[in-house]
Amino acid sequence: MERFSLPAALVLVLTCLDLSLVSADSLTAPVNVTIKALKANSAVVTWDIPEGDPVIGFAITQQKKDVRMLRFIQEVNTTTRSCALWDLEEETDYIVHVQYLSMSGPSPPSEALHFRTPKEAEQLASKSKDEVKMEGVGQTTQLRAGELIIIVVVLIMWAGVIALFCRQYDIIKDNEPNNNKDKAKNSSECSTPEHPTGGLLRSKFPKNNRKPSVNIIEV
Repeated sequence: MERFSLPAALVLVLTCLDLSLVSADSLTAPVNVTIKALKANSAVVTWDIPEGDPVIGFAITQQKKDVRMLRFIQEVNTTTRSCALWDLEEETDYIVHVQYLSMSGPSPPSEALHFRTPKEAEQLASKSKDEVKMEGVGQTTQLRAGELIIIVVVLIMWAGVIALFCRQYDIIKDNEPNNNKDKAKNSSECSTPEHPTGGLLRSKFPKNNRKPSVNIIEV
């Protein structure tokens, strides 16, 4: 059985500590730490992880501003990059730090993220405003759809009227030569017939050129 002297064992322990510190120092802190879905009593913190060792979990420290008490949240065997914060107090300032856990150990903490929870009444007011806005958008969309339908129907009606007018115009135009022929025929029938003797009608009664006879009786 090998025996290590005290100086050798001390050197071995220091070497292991140095290796662990080097591996931990090679990790970088989470970036883009933000707060989403902020409410009076809850919030969601999200972050991004730089490329490096595989992530096996995360750790979050939550602290009220000007208060020393901390809340520590840790989860392992997960690669999620978000965490819900609950039991928050309304109109309160909070400070959050995020670390991710890897096979090499925990990463350095992120930069401090400050946020303030809103008041419950303000949250309800903003929610009602959003709902009213969404209803207004829905009504505007419905109105626009109705207006478009009306415009399309009017255009279709105008197109039908124009097509009917063009058809009637073509029919009238095609019938014009026939009407002109009929008019010419009727006018020729109603005009005075011409005669070779000068165009004037002679009297049916023959002229009598004989002079009247006078009988004288002697008494």
